[in-house]
Amino acid sequence: MAQWTSAVGAAQLARLVRSQDDRAASAAVGGRRIPAYRTLADGVRLLVLEGRVPVAARLPAERELAAALSVSRTTVAAAYEALRAEGFLESRRGSGSWTAVPAGNPLPTRGLEPLPPEAAGSMIDLGCAALPAPEPWLTRSVQGVMADLPLYAHTHGDYPAGLPALRQALADRYTARGIPTMPEQIMVTTGAMGAVAAICRLITRPGERVAVDSPSYANILQLMRDAGARLVPVALAERLGGWDIPAWRQVMRDAAPRMAYVVADFHNPTGSLATEEQRRGLVAAARSAGTVLVVDETMAELCLDPGVEVPPAVCSFDPSGSSVITVGSASKAFWAGMRIGWVRAAPDIIRSLVAARAYADLGSPVLEQLAITSLLDGGGWEEAVAIRREQARENRDAIVDAVRRHLPDWEFSVPSGGLTLWARTGGLSGSRIAEAGERLGVRVPSGPRFGVDGAFEGFVRLPFTVSGAVADQAASRLAGAAHLVATGRSQDSDTLHSFVA
Repeated sequence: MAQWTSAVGAAQLARLVRSQDDRAASAAVGGRRIPAYRTLADGVRLLVLEGRVPVAARLPAERELAAALSVSRTTVAAAYEALRAEGFLESRRGSGSWTAVPAGNPLPTRGLEPLPPEAAGSMIDLGCAALPAPEPWLTRSVQGVMADLPLYAHTHGDYPAGLPALRQALADRYTARGIPTMPEQIMVTTGAMGAVAAICRLITRPGERVAVDSPSYANILQLMRDAGARLVPVALAERLGGWDIPAWRQVMRDAAPRMAYVVADFHNPTGSLATEEQRRGLVAAARSAGTVLVVDETMAELCLDPGVEVPPAVCSFDPSGSSVITVGSASKAFWAGMRIGWVRAAPDIIRSLVAARAYADLGSPVLEQLAITSLLDGGGWEEAVAIRREQARENRDAIVDAVRRHLPDWEFSVPSGGLTLWARTGGLSGSRIAEAGERLGVRVPSGPRFGVDGAFEGFVRLPFTVSGAVADQAASRLAGAAHLVATGRSQDSDTLHSFVA
């Protein structure tokens, strides 16, 4: 059962069903017309599996949906009965009907664990969206600050708010982007995950609602589950269309979430880029509902295509930081091994976060903070990020080309930035493809890891971490895994091992 029960109106569900196009249209198959009730049932089932209708969402009454779709009530009743028989609908007399996932299907809710580097020789790892460090900038930055280290060695080394020099450098970068920022509005954290964890501890209590993009970053979803949050999924617009602002307004109004977590810039996992109008609208909706909006900017600097205009930062519509808390990190733009992140918010929120840090990790490593400060102040940051963009662009193009050749029935939109490709797996189970792929020597996360309660079964996420022959081999192994799943042989261990290169 989902963390929060929503309601889907008849007009909204009718619109979503019609949007399925030929994936659930009443087309002729094998010379036989698909019954109208079957088309409707298939459409609703696909909406649940793709996360566009949340699990445990209350569906409209039969008469209301029939009127909205201009079909008979008998058609809707038969579709609902088919969904109940398949485990995608549950009903209770007097309480209505709500969406579900079939009993006995375990829901993958774990996060994404990095594959140990020593396993790289036997496995192509597409599980972690992180690239090797851009050299020589990493080594130069660390070696260059060693002379400054003795100045800090005479202290206890704990800086709960972060090194003053780094807070100033980060504040200056926001100011240069047109968002006036003081160092008092910055707290340095241990990566973006540390930032979001600190914000969750401060803002929410177990059992409170947190609205999230659907899909969203798997590790953040797991972090919030562990914190006891009741996750409220809000579906993204299709085809990299950014946010569905009417849906967000409805959730803000009906669920009144204490906090919302969103990724506006080259979203993980879809690569979507929210428009300026969407950013302005979401800030207004959050402010009206009293919801704290947490915006993850870890991908913001990874625009891969020239000519793409990235809209103003979400926090530019709330420069004081009272409604919008911004999270940034060096992990994606620079290197994941450099565990430095930050929070930008109102000074009183920063003070509260710093005060609470005594019960968490006390502070971030001094050496890493000095290295990032040197990069930001000395100009090396821009050059290193330019290298990172070039690597990611080359890898993206290689992955896209390889998947199109080896898996022509997979569907995706090519994002203009970020580090991930969100691919629909041609009607096959992403979870089974991931399981078979790992036995074939390629590791890929399935769609349900990025959703709430079993959504996105028909997707996988592909990061831009390999290129050339490795990208081609990865797609080839995924094609082998998809073939095993399509032919029903994915559970045959002997067959699987015979495909390992």
